[in-house]
Amino acid sequence: MKKIFSAMALLALLTLMCSTVFAESATTRIKDIARIQGVRSNQLMGYGLVMGLQGTGDSDKIAQTINSTISVLRNFGITVDDSDWKAKNVAAVMVTATLPPFAREGDVIDVTVSAMGDAKSIQGGTLIQTPLLAANGEVYAVAQGPVSTGGFVAGSGGNRAQRNFPTVGTTPNGAIVERTVEDEIGTRGQISLSLSNADFTTAARIADAINQNYMGAAKAANAGRVDILIPGYYRTNVVEFIASIEELEVLPDNIAKIVVNERTGTIVMGGNVTVDECAITQGGLSIKVTRDTETSQPNPFSYGTTIVTSNGDTEVDEKTSNSIVMSPTANINDIVGALNAVGATPRDCISILQAMKAAGAIHATLEII
Repeated sequence: MKKIFSAMALLALLTLMCSTVFAESATTRIKDIARIQGVRSNQLMGYGLVMGLQGTGDSDKIAQTINSTISVLRNFGITVDDSDWKAKNVAAVMVTATLPPFAREGDVIDVTVSAMGDAKSIQGGTLIQTPLLAANGEVYAVAQGPVSTGGFVAGSGGNRAQRNFPTVGTTPNGAIVERTVEDEIGTRGQISLSLSNADFTTAARIADAINQNYMGAAKAANAGRVDILIPGYYRTNVVEFIASIEELEVLPDNIAKIVVNERTGTIVMGGNVTVDECAITQGGLSIKVTRDTETSQPNPFSYGTTIVTSNGDTEVDEKTSNSIVMSPTANINDIVGALNAVGATPRDCISILQAMKAAGAIHATLEII
């Protein structure tokens, strides 16, 4: 029993030594690997002003801030001469938001507020009413409210401290939806699934899983799309049909891939990585050069001079190379076990995998991030 426990502990230790993670496919729901085409978000953007700042707003060098502020005041019948405008409690900002699918009039969404000029901070300011436009130029939401930055700027006497980015903030629930984007799903008796990672095998498996429950309803159009005919008895209840489709489980397929992060020494390998027969040698050559300084003193009263000499010494230490031979039937566990057997560090593992790929001995896509 102790031997079995020791063997299991050794196997776990060897796996951790190379910081290697094995990625294997597992059954998953269709909703986790695909989405319904037509169900999408929309980006909104607008130009506005943040007011109420404590002298941290835009300077009088930012013309658009002055012009925008004066324009707002004129809308309320207040005339201001732009040459007299010196206030620094206003900042010009861009306001961005994402309109989620199925949002209706009156719903609220979060907005992000970003300074445009030379404002030092928009902390504590209030965003005044700002229309948010979509790509078609139409207004879909209106934003207004206090801005929260999550940072600060403090300074005195030439010293200055800053935390996070006080020129970018958020206004939770700061925008009210004014127009709905109509999402027409299943109006023509058909819906389509869009795969998160396009793959022919996965698309075929999704179609098969759907057809096992709804005979002949699904067809894989390509590697990234599966078309589904809505059964007649579900035409008036498309939501329930989609919900039943999303809960079906399939086994997604992936290409053999090795992802390497050279900065952290992390290696993630797919479980379907295979190798051909090859030999791996791991070793190193260490060269050390040292330099000693010696001083030669003349005899007393000899009128000689002191001479300083430098003697160099070179030491060469060549470590014993470790060699292993991989069989053509090796799997990913064999690869990592063999690399650990020769004492390879995470950096060594990365170099060896790159060399194996260059030699054509490893059948996988090697991606370095």
